[in-house]
This record gives sequence, C-alpha cells and structure tokens, in this order.
Amino acid sequence: MTDLILTARMTAHPADSHMIDRFVATGGYSALRKALTELTPEEVKDEVKASNMRGRGGAGFPTGVKWGFLAASEPRYLVVNGDESEPGTFNDRQLMERDPHQLVEGIAISSYALGIGHAFVYIRGEYPRSARRVQRAIEEAYAAGYLGDGILGTDFSLDVTVHLGGGAYICGEETALLNSLEGRRGEPRLKPPFPAVEGLYAKPTIVNNVESISNVPWIVNNSGTSYAAIGPERSAGTKMLSISGHINKPGNHEIIMGMTWRDMIYDLGGGIPDDRALKTWIPGGASAPWFVPEEHLDTILSIDDVAANGSMIGAGAVVVMDETTNVVAAAHRIVRFFAHESCGQCTPCREGTRWLEDVLKRILDGRGRPEDIDLLLDISDNISPGLSWPPAMTTICPLGPSAVSPVTSITRWFLPEIEAMIAGGGDSDG
Repeated sequence: MTDLILTARMTAHPADSHMIDRFVATGGYSALRKALTELTPEEVKDEVKASNMRGRGGAGFPTGVKWGFLAASEPRYLVVNGDESEPGTFNDRQLMERDPHQLVEGIAISSYALGIGHAFVYIRGEYPRSARRVQRAIEEAYAAGYLGDGILGTDFSLDVTVHLGGGAYICGEETALLNSLEGRRGEPRLKPPFPAVEGLYAKPTIVNNVESISNVPWIVNNSGTSYAAIGPERSAGTKMLSISGHINKPGNHEIIMGMTWRDMIYDLGGGIPDDRALKTWIPGGASAPWFVPEEHLDTILSIDDVAANGSMIGAGAVVVMDETTNVVAAAHRIVRFFAHESCGQCTPCREGTRWLEDVLKRILDGRGRPEDIDLLLDISDNISPGLSWPPAMTTICPLGPSAVSPVTSITRWFLPEIEAMIAGGGDSDG
C-alpha cells in the first residue's frame, strides 16, 4: 500500500495553528488573493468543478456540480455544515479547532465564486471550543481585511456569522439545519424545492460540509486538475477519516483513497489491540451497513467501491470492532441513538426506531424469542422497504433507514450469534 497514503500520518498541527499569524506565514489567504485578483467567479467555479471533489459530508455529490444548481435570484447564501453529530465522526472538529482560517478562506473564496455576500457556519451544539476558534478566526480575518467590506481592496464584500446548534443530530441534515438556522424546529423539509433554489429564508442556498469548503483554497492555488489527479478518478483528492473503536492508532488520518481496508486497519490504524481478531467494522459512521473481514478486507477504500459493496464512506467515520464485541449490544446502542435523535416528524421513523430498540433490548435481557429476528426485519422493511442499499425510504430524511443499517448488518453477517443469544438467554451486560 504505501504510495496511496498521504505520508501515512495522523493529521497534526502546531500549537498555534489556529492563529492568523501562523496561517498567513504558511501561505494562508494566498488563494483568496489569487481568486479575487486573478480569477473571475466563473473561473473559480470551473476549477472546483474540474477538481471532481465529491462532498465530504456524507452524500458524496460532486461539489462543483452542486454549485451549478444555485439559482440566479438574490440574495444567495452559503451555509457551512459543521453539525458533526454522526457517532464516530470527529474530523470536522479538528479542522475547526486547529485550522479554522483554512475554513474561513474557503468560505470567502466560495462566496466570491457564487456571488454571495453573507455566509453562515452552523456548528454542533456540543462543540463550544470549535465555535470559539472559528469565531476568533473570523474576527481576526475581519481585522486583517480578509472579510468585511472591500476585501483586499476589491469590490467584493462578505459577512460571516457563526451559529451554534442546540445539540440535535437531525440538524446535520441540510434542510433541518436551515430550519434551525431560521429559528424553527429542526425538522427536515420535503424536497423539491432543493436548497439551491429555495433554502435559507426561502432564498437560493448552497450547503457544504466543513471539509469540502476547507479543500477549496488548495484547489484554487494548485488547480482543479491537480486535485483531480490525486487518487482514484471518482474519489479524487484526500479524505480525512476518523478511526475509533478496537484499533491501536485511533484518531484522524488524512488519506488518498485507493488503498484497501486491510491497509487502513492493519497498516495505518496499527491493527487490533492485543492481536485480537477483527470481527467487523463500520466503514462510514453509524448510518452505514457494516463490513466483515471475510468479505471486505481487500475491498478498495473509495466512494464507489464501498458503495458497490453495499455501504458508504459517509462523512469518514470508521468504527472497528474486535472478536470480543457483542454485535447485538453494538447494534442496540446505535439504534437507541437514532431512536433518541428522531425528530418525530415521520411515523415510520418515530415508531419504528423505538420498536427496533425495544426488540434488541429484549434479546439482550434474555427475553428474546426466535420470531424476534423476523420481527426486526419486518419493522426494518416498514422503515426502508426492500432493505436494499442505497435505502428506499418511507421518511423525509435518511435517519430512519440509518437505524435499519445495524439491524440488517447483524442479521446478515451474525445470524447464528443472535440465534444462540436468544436460545441461551441473552446477555445481561448488553
């Protein structure tokens, strides 16, 4: 594996990396200056489109194509999604806390390209330090002339506002985020209309993830074609992965996609503690179907290869579980999270996630019945008909089908273990 890892390192930053002096000394805001003085807005958009960068927030939709959908009416808004609430994901947190000026520069360049005069950064409510760091970076950028009126002596002006969420997972969904930003209940909206046509305050809005926007300065400085040349054609550029669970080297790792999962777990991740056997792993956060070593250890780590094998990279959370893992207990904890975080707007999600939680808990408590396996699948089918991937949905947003993923994973890969647990009276420690 080797040349596919970006220096095979855990992402590191100097202690003062969040300060503007350090950022400028290492080339910070040079991309903004280049964009404003050498490129037209259309040329910046062309570079982003040429980069083939796919959104880093989970859906993997090409960023440049998404920008092209922005309606022509004004005002327009850019909203940066920093509501990083997917269990196992913490890469945006590191970017906001340790390199916030890179994000601010990306916001300014993106806003220039899209004809936007006011941008918003929506940050997870449990991330007060991230919010303080981003707010301070914005204030420093205003003072230095990188934000505000007449940026760098040009006729481009931009204001940026930080908004701290209330701690609701559902607000990571872009339309629920927009509702929350407007002061309303954080519930997903029906689409269409899509945010690019009718978003924040019913105006055209682009919603991009923190990592996506943080890539924009590099793309402007080095060209979109240079970015597209990094890694596989349809998974271009670098990707930050948050690795946690039973792994010797947990943390954020910046990689070039194209390695195998064996490389990811045993080389970059350092393998399993105490040389225990790998049992399963979640390749893209709690919403993603699980992988198992017998089938997927040599699968290529790319957006399309993971999707072809029935899962997703998502926002970049890899959760590793070794042979000691009780898979029913692991699935129960994930389902319990989604049941708690359901906004309650859609009946299949509101009711179905609670039923899944209750049935899994019954099995763990030693009161499971053989028919509970079919019951779990029947409930799951009512939330996500066909139990396919990508999921069919009876809900407005993917939260309900996300709760189905751990259930279908354990019944597919670990059915004998569930049956033995039911026959043997469960696991009171689950």
